[in-house]
Amino acid sequence: MCLLGFNALFYFNILLSVALLGTVVLTLSRWYRDSEMIVWFTSGQGLTAWLKPILWFASPFLLAIAVLSLWLSPWAEQRRLEYERQLESREELSLLAPGLFKEFQRAKLVVFIESINSFDGTIRNIFLHSIDSEKDTTTVARSGRLEDKPNGDRFIVLEDGRRYEGKAGTTDFRSAEFGHLGRRIEPAEARTLPASLKAVPTALLIVGGGATERAELFWRISVPISAFLLVLLAIPLSYVNPRVGRSFNLLAAVFAYMLYFNCLNIVQSFVAQGRLSFVAGLLLIHTTAASVVVALFYRRLSVFGWFSRRRPA
Repeated sequence: MCLLGFNALFYFNILLSVALLGTVVLTLSRWYRDSEMIVWFTSGQGLTAWLKPILWFASPFLLAIAVLSLWLSPWAEQRRLEYERQLESREELSLLAPGLFKEFQRAKLVVFIESINSFDGTIRNIFLHSIDSEKDTTTVARSGRLEDKPNGDRFIVLEDGRRYEGKAGTTDFRSAEFGHLGRRIEPAEARTLPASLKAVPTALLIVGGGATERAELFWRISVPISAFLLVLLAIPLSYVNPRVGRSFNLLAAVFAYMLYFNCLNIVQSFVAQGRLSFVAGLLLIHTTAASVVVALFYRRLSVFGWFSRRRPA
């Protein structure tokens, strides 16, 4: 459930953009079908008069999309990666079943335990053997427990035991008793989260100079800008032509959304490859989209439209 929640939060800005576009298109389309737009136009209001109420309605959602894209989505991705790592660690440690040998490859250690107290997590009668080729070490203890240090290291802490180093019968063989001994079984560097630009905070992307960082920043800034332009685009797209069916404008809006975001992905890849600069990518895609919005408004406001025939003189 946690992974599902983090994934939902990560993609919520995209889902909110789609929902906002669909809401505006469906609402205005209903006005056209119910002839409410005829009343609107005959009262002296033009199509551009819808800009103010639509933008007032969309402003909180556009702000939420910007916050999600720039801050909450990276945070959700970071939490998702951390939670996945915790699940992996729990799965590995859950294999410490009584009566079975467990090998920790990262720590080069073999662990055997006789029993585990499920109430307080205490481990009884522990056997540890180092599989490091440089040194042969065996440790036995009456009890122990697992601990996570602040720096990320994971230790098995042994109490009341004995440690043997070297091979029996040789001059370097040593034996020592201890009351308390910690043995690292998972180093912090091994638990480092995988690198993901989607989880990098926006502030770090701004100061980063790499092409991939610029491409990720391009995407995060483009999502709220595209949501704003799609809301404007929804106004002229909401026109219902009875001859082409009721759902044509909704299909046109879906097509416009898919085309826009596919173009965003293409431009982002160009920025990541260094073929386009960050600023050039933003200007290219969003200026083109804004031009399409202006052109569609002009077509709806035009008396004849682009493709209408001239009347004979």
